Amino acid sequence: MLIIREYTKHSKQNYILRTLQPAVGTIGVFDGMHRGHRFLLDQVKEEATRRGCLSMVVTFAEHPRSVVQTDYRPLLLTTLDEKIELIEAAGIDICVVLDFSPLMAMRTSREFMELYLRDKMGVTCLVIGYDHRFGSDVQNGFQQYKLYGKELGIDVVRAKEFEGPDLHVSSSAVRRFLEGGNVDMARACLGRSYSLSGRVVEGHRLGRELGFPTANIEVDDPNKQLPARGAYAVYVCWDGEKRKGMLNIGSRPTLNNEEDITVEVNIFDYDGDLYDKNLTVSFESRLRNEQKFDSLNELKLQLQQDAEAAKEILK
Repeated sequence: MLIIREYTKHSKQNYILRTLQPAVGTIGVFDGMHRGHRFLLDQVKEEATRRGCLSMVVTFAEHPRSVVQTDYRPLLLTTLDEKIELIEAAGIDICVVLDFSPLMAMRTSREFMELYLRDKMGVTCLVIGYDHRFGSDVQNGFQQYKLYGKELGIDVVRAKEFEGPDLHVSSSAVRRFLEGGNVDMARACLGRSYSLSGRVVEGHRLGRELGFPTANIEVDDPNKQLPARGAYAVYVCWDGEKRKGMLNIGSRPTLNNEEDITVEVNIFDYDGDLYDKNLTVSFESRLRNEQKFDSLNELKLQLQQDAEAAKEILK
């Protein structure tokens, strides 16, 4: 996949893509790259194949709402790098990443279609998500986009809605499931297990004393959504290895740790040194809520039960 980040603050140049083969494109934030997003991208690919064009996704380096509302800090389901990786895995030919700026926020949908999609990117067909709106004139919708497209030489096609079995799939729905610790329903929406990545940093070493040594993970992106506090059965990946484990998100209430939230993972049958390693954990199932125990011995007994439950789930 050709990844174009030249339209962002990371580059001094803006290349014009219209010199390439014409493209069938779509535009959106695509946070989480859930099943609905992939259903849309499948339609983009099908349309591109039918027309003999390249397939293109236009997305943003930051959430547009955080630019329009400077006090808004959305919790994201995917970092930019994760999102690009998932778009590539979906089989798209070109991913263009735009730096969403206050100037861009002022552009109307027609201006965006003309100045960016047509003039710079060579988009000849725009596939619009069934309920998607863009541009400063948010009152406009598909019919208006289709009219603008006719004026600009861009065919505008409305995508079919993804219909999951008894499940409305959206980024907001995934966030709600994660906020409630329901990683099973989050997986049903995403089509894969939700994951976090981060570097292993120095921890409190209490886990080792209790017989359950843990790796304390400093999550890469502070804006990444954490599942609800509690214990989870997880898979852990690093350097080509994949292991089973259990993970805890919380403030360590038994130790009166107040509101300092930690992410700690115990990897089963592993006792190596992971400091400064980058780990990726995927959440398979929730084991229990965060709890406060009267003693460290009670905590140890609970950790033993958690490990047994996690191993059973991860069979």
